[in-house]
Amino acid sequence: MLVLFDLDGTLIDSELGILAGVRHSLASVGADAPDDTVLRSWIGPPLRISFGAVLDGDSERVEAAVEAYSQRFREVGWSEHTVYDGVGEMVAALVEAGHRLAVVTSKTRTHAEPILAHLPFGHLFERLYAPPPATAHSEKAEMIAAALADFAQPAGDTIMVGDRLFDMEGAVANGVRGVGVLWGFGDREELETAGAWKVVETPAEVVLLAGEVIAG
Repeated sequence: MLVLFDLDGTLIDSELGILAGVRHSLASVGADAPDDTVLRSWIGPPLRISFGAVLDGDSERVEAAVEAYSQRFREVGWSEHTVYDGVGEMVAALVEAGHRLAVVTSKTRTHAEPILAHLPFGHLFERLYAPPPATAHSEKAEMIAAALADFAQPAGDTIMVGDRLFDMEGAVANGVRGVGVLWGFGDREELETAGAWKVVETPAEVVLLAGEVIAG
């Protein structure tokens, strides 16, 4: 079976680095950052969407903020994350059971690649699907479709694991089972409203669900 994973809020807790980067970026263009509750909701969708809302759609300031974020990310932000408890064991168990794994993230490729390469289990993911630097869209549905094609995998034998509505909506758009996780930045209502097939509280439950799908 093919198991697709979101990155932020699913494999890693990246709140520290993302929030610090956003505050730095908005300050660099003379804007005040929203409070932490609002900023946490920015973890998942592309930054251009969130920056655009705060900067009144001023494309020049949005691009300047994105560049400031990227510069800080290259220097230090990429390392400001921790792995959620049980995630490493989950990934290893899935591979041992014969499942194939890939990451599907809204984080741009230039930001996602160094993080995945640094993770102790990063080599267990066969592919990384991430949008180009200029993206202003989540593109989860398109990336999931690309993964299904690349792996020549039926949608019915695939699950998408993520913590936000974008992950579940991308899964639904492709006829894939969406597994929402509650240790990330979304909540049960958000995930179920977006069409989650199942919602889980621990990484170990993902392994069990993958087994259930194979068993029929």
